[in-house]
Amino acid sequence: MKAEHEFFAVDQVPWRVDANASTVDERVLSRGEDDGSLTRIARWAPGTDTSAAGVIRHDYFEEVYLLDGELHDLTLGRTFTAGHYASRPPGMPHGPYRTETGCTMLEIRYR
Repeated sequence: MKAEHEFFAVDQVPWRVDANASTVDERVLSRGEDDGSLTRIARWAPGTDTSAAGVIRHDYFEEVYLLDGELHDLTLGRTFTAGHYASRPPGMPHGPYRTETGCTMLEIRYR
């Protein structure tokens, strides 16, 4: 379960490098230590490419809202930009992705 938080300034949360992707910085806004739930702002550096990991599947629900930049889905052959949203149930295949310009997204994970 995530901790309780009243409104706070997101820009006061420091950026840190994602432990799983050196070209992605994150601001973790809320985390459930016992269930793996997570709300974060993720910032992908220009040139980030996840094709080496192949198609992605995970065991949690994921919602993603692109705040800025662009994200190209290599499987679908489509580029998504600010204002695009995805909702993925556990096991849904997606990606891999590449971004030439970089992008920033709000990501919410839950079980």
